[in-house]
Amino acid sequence: MANSSEEENQRACDTLRSIDVSKNKGSQEGDEKEATPEKLSKLSDEPKEVGMRTVMAFLILPQDQENEQIHEAEISDDILRIGKLYRDLSINVLQKVSRSDYGLIATLNSSFRSLIRSGELYKRRQEMGVVEHWIYFSCNLGQWEGYDPNRGRWMKMPKMPRDDCFMYSDKESLGVGTDILVFGRAITAPVVYGYSLLTNTWSSSVEMNIPRCLFASASIGGIAIVAGGVDPRGKVLSVAELYNSETRKWETLPNMHTERRMSAGFFMDGKFYVIGGIAEDNKTEIRSGEEYDLETKTWRTIPDMFPSRGEEAYMDSPPLVAVVDNVLYSADFKEHIIRRYVKETNKWVTIGSLPEKTSSMGGWGIGFRACGNRIMVIGGLSSVSGGITEINSWIPAEGALQWNLLARRRIGSFVINCAVMGC
Repeated sequence: MANSSEEENQRACDTLRSIDVSKNKGSQEGDEKEATPEKLSKLSDEPKEVGMRTVMAFLILPQDQENEQIHEAEISDDILRIGKLYRDLSINVLQKVSRSDYGLIATLNSSFRSLIRSGELYKRRQEMGVVEHWIYFSCNLGQWEGYDPNRGRWMKMPKMPRDDCFMYSDKESLGVGTDILVFGRAITAPVVYGYSLLTNTWSSSVEMNIPRCLFASASIGGIAIVAGGVDPRGKVLSVAELYNSETRKWETLPNMHTERRMSAGFFMDGKFYVIGGIAEDNKTEIRSGEEYDLETKTWRTIPDMFPSRGEEAYMDSPPLVAVVDNVLYSADFKEHIIRRYVKETNKWVTIGSLPEKTSSMGGWGIGFRACGNRIMVIGGLSSVSGGITEINSWIPAEGALQWNLLARRRIGSFVINCAVMGC
């Protein structure tokens, strides 16, 4: 599946466009109705909504005879010929189409279905710098929802395997590569369940070298790092591990300088950070942060990187943080405000408020995540909202903080887990 040259790609697009336009002109003359010609969108670095009828006609692999018979009455010989001659361009077009359409495209034939499920298409997208960020969250035990903020589309995911102990245990979630990992506990031992975007199924996944809960975590591309937490015996840890989604293996990293649980993790400027948390005595609040350099494999302590959250911070959720364009933001649920971190001075400045109707219980019950170039807040309106959850979004690059309501659904009012997948 070597890439076609740009000239061949352009000739194929121009030919396909002219065929599609001429067919529309014919329908205009015969039906005497106003019609707008469908055109193949110009290729760019961002997924575009392409006319699916045109794309699906174009993306016909020559060896798929069964598919040709099915579409023989609908697709002209010219378009079939283009699909056969420019198979490589078909792959390029698929890379540009929003992944919310992949389910439909997979029904075209077994070749495309196999391509999408193999993960090869997502690898090609990553090489081209084409990434779509979706947010996934759970408001009901065992049931997750997916949401595409770019197209406003919902995805109802299959239910997780039935395990009462796991459902009611403390759970952490993490999106990495084309998977979502959910960490919890079964009756006898910790357990990890993984959701695969490629197969749309849940299955058992690989446990960490040192199982734990209440840890800090973050992902970038196909890797994720977890740090700190509490082991099954209740010991607070400083251990860190790196997960590779391609090999599905965990690699033990050097320990942090400080043992901490209920801290928050994120990637910024190509480095992994851990901030906040509770000390080994399970009561003392930790205000320092730690920076891990993936190249030198060393940790650096940053004093006073996170502001104090007041008394009984050990009962609150881990810090609510998000990084967009290498800028760190934090949500203070007590004061209902958003702060931005200033790297040069190691200080925080208030920039605005949380969405007006968002509520939580000590920071638990809301999702505060970076989703591509957006900061998103997912949460129930209140205990009397009748189980309604809102999704609010702000794009920092567009100016001062102003929340945009993207969606509202009656799926529950308390967010149990939340993760972002970018692929």
